[in-house]
Amino acid sequence: MPRKLVVANWKMHGNLASNKQLLEAYIQKITPINNIDVVVCVPYPYLAQAQSILQNTNIAWGAQNISKDAVGAYTGEVSAVMLKDFGARYVIIGHSERATAYCESDENIATKFAQAKAHGIIPILCVGETLIEREAGVMQMVVGKQLDTIINTYGAGVFANAVVSYEPIWAIGTGLAASSDQAQSMHEFIRGKVAVLDKSAAASLKILYGGSVNPQNAVQLFVMQDIDGGLIGKCSLNAQEFEGICRAAT
Repeated sequence: MPRKLVVANWKMHGNLASNKQLLEAYIQKITPINNIDVVVCVPYPYLAQAQSILQNTNIAWGAQNISKDAVGAYTGEVSAVMLKDFGARYVIIGHSERATAYCESDENIATKFAQAKAHGIIPILCVGETLIEREAGVMQMVVGKQLDTIINTYGAGVFANAVVSYEPIWAIGTGLAASSDQAQSMHEFIRGKVAVLDKSAAASLKILYGGSVNPQNAVQLFVMQDIDGGLIGKCSLNAQEFEGICRAAT
């Protein structure tokens, strides 16, 4: 059975004092859980703090975005090389909150994915559909198109040892999570789509569920065959709730 992966996405929360308190609580509560992989993705300014506190623990850290460009006159952007300077091993790419607010295209997201892979950073690619798309029954078409943009440019093999997080947009921050059957169905579709082209890549691909995950529904979600863990937003800001989710992953 592959190890589950649980990723904390702090979004735009925190400060030096509260981060220290939360990270130290993570260390106390979560490091004893040694049969899963845990990552915390912090805002850019706190990468150095995460590195300082979490180094020599079994909790990895990462960022919430990455530039599609390697270097240059791109004011406000942060490159893969810069993330690596702070020991970031993971990066969230294409989260719907960014894609919607900052008009990120599937093509830009695909380039960011490739930048991360090229620099040895594990991309966590977010895909998902709106409620209207789910009710119209076109959710697989929507998610499939998001994946196709990467596959058609870089090949299915690029998903080897990468992470995809299925996050139905209608579930993010709403308290209304997808049912375990809904999530499993989409996860199976994602893995199958990659497997048709590259079975080895599909086997090493981790597919997470994100969207209103809590310690209670995590138990039902994480037992599903194709759900390899979770991308956790709100509950990652509470060490006790995040611990509950991590323990559900065991």
